[in-house]
Amino acid sequence: MILADKIIALRKKNGWSQEELAEKMGVSRQSVSKWEGVQSVPELEKVLLLARIFGVSTDYLLKDEMEEAEYVNSVEDLSGMRRVSMEEANEFLRVKEYTAKRVAFATFLCILSPVCLIVLTTGSNTRQIPISEGLAGGIGLVAMFLIIAVAVAIFICCGAKTSPYEYLEKEVFETEYGVSGMVKERQKMYKDTHTKYTVLGTCICILSVIPLFAGSFLSENGLFVVSMLAVALLLVGIGVFLLITVGTNWASLQKLLQEGDYTRQKKNRHSLSNVISPVYWLVVVAVFLIYSFRSGNWGNSWIIWPVAGVLYAAVMVVCGALSKEK
Repeated sequence: MILADKIIALRKKNGWSQEELAEKMGVSRQSVSKWEGVQSVPELEKVLLLARIFGVSTDYLLKDEMEEAEYVNSVEDLSGMRRVSMEEANEFLRVKEYTAKRVAFATFLCILSPVCLIVLTTGSNTRQIPISEGLAGGIGLVAMFLIIAVAVAIFICCGAKTSPYEYLEKEVFETEYGVSGMVKERQKMYKDTHTKYTVLGTCICILSVIPLFAGSFLSENGLFVVSMLAVALLLVGIGVFLLITVGTNWASLQKLLQEGDYTRQKKNRHSLSNVISPVYWLVVVAVFLIYSFRSGNWGNSWIIWPVAGVLYAAVMVVCGALSKEK
């Protein structure tokens, strides 16, 4: 008995349709149909998964001379995987949609957090804002740390909401009937939005330096140049907001389908971009503060921010490339 016949026999013995077996395998119904029709042969990884799902040995599946099924455990005992119900899948997508914009907004706040400090200290140094340099620095630092505190609180709250679903990223699981179909339909509907806003967000990050260059060329007024810097940071924040929002929503769909960065083979690693985005800007803030305090050169240390904004898009591209290589 060949592999195709064994798959048919075991599938029918368990009372599953081709579509139901396909969902358990994380493949399309057409793939199962081709296996059973001897039009293609499943990869070794899929054969191992078939053995687990059917509760038989791989020797039985691969050796044509073995006619009698060699059961190693019941299907239920062998599977040992979590099963994601339709209700749980919908709740997960709802939570991720809820937290995506909030995490993106918290990152946006981190990017804009030094604006008040930069504007006040520059205005004080140029005498265009009638306050002392010490007072300007004090107000700016207080404002920056308050904004960062709000951002960190949002990160923590969103992390608490999504923590019950961490297993979707780390563990191999099965989905109940209809879940994969529902997720694929939502992914299909969201694909154009994901592509459009990913391109838009990346372009905004890259073009964010234009206001800074324009300010430098149009005027030598320090406060005007710094105001253009604030506009540049605002553009970076908007671009990052778009990238994180659509990226998080798209990743949540991939997690349920176990594809992209969340295939069964990649469960032991995390998507770098999801971790790097908030950490990157917090590190930039730390570098800005350390350099400014040690050098005392608050009037020129703002250059760190446009440089960080330009580098952000490149960092995200590198993270994506590293994720694919692992």
